Amino acid sequence: MTGTTPRIRVLIADDQPLVRHGLSLILRPDPSLDIVGEAENGRQAVDLAHRLRPDVVVMDIRMPVLDGVAATQELADTLPDCRVLALSTFDLDEYVVAALRAGAYGFLPKDVSPEDLGAAIRTVHAGEAAVAPRLLTRLISAYVRTPAGAAQPAGSPPPDTGELTPREVEVWRLMATGLDNAEIALALGISNSTVKNYITSIFGKLGVRDRAQAVIAAYETGLVTARA
Repeated sequence: MTGTTPRIRVLIADDQPLVRHGLSLILRPDPSLDIVGEAENGRQAVDLAHRLRPDVVVMDIRMPVLDGVAATQELADTLPDCRVLALSTFDLDEYVVAALRAGAYGFLPKDVSPEDLGAAIRTVHAGEAAVAPRLLTRLISAYVRTPAGAAQPAGSPPPDTGELTPREVEVWRLMATGLDNAEIALALGISNSTVKNYITSIFGKLGVRDRAQAVIAAYETGLVTARA
């Protein structure tokens, strides 16, 4: 890294010492990252985040004292510039959906490669969601329950969507079924930049921060339903 580019300050939170130290050893050689501390539970993670002011917290979801979901919520409320990247032992974990709803910017399984972990930290630091669209959709469809009778006909906005236009509803629907921006652009015959503009507008009208929360909202409103 050049001297003009500050390194991303990272705090690692995991209740297992071997995992915690292993993540630290994996990430330290990355010249874009600066490991500023380690926490063994959610309460310590929140306290250290306030003291050390990391840019990103790599947060295990299941921890004692204060779990990763509650810690994520507290950080989102009190340190909104500190972004959480959630880790889970399992690919599909209801706690991960809770963490995304609470404000986590991304989710990765613990067996992720060092390269992918570093890339995800840089992604969430940039304010983007670090969850593969199809994994996100599979995860949320498994654990977010659609209200009975809430599914809407194609093209009609579900209630309480912040007055989305019909085209925005369609972009939202495609996003929630797992398509990335390029696939949405291809499906609708529009440019990638136009898709990005629609998504920015959707986030604002729904009052959500990122793609993960938008997909959760699509399931919760009944815009899309979980596959049986």
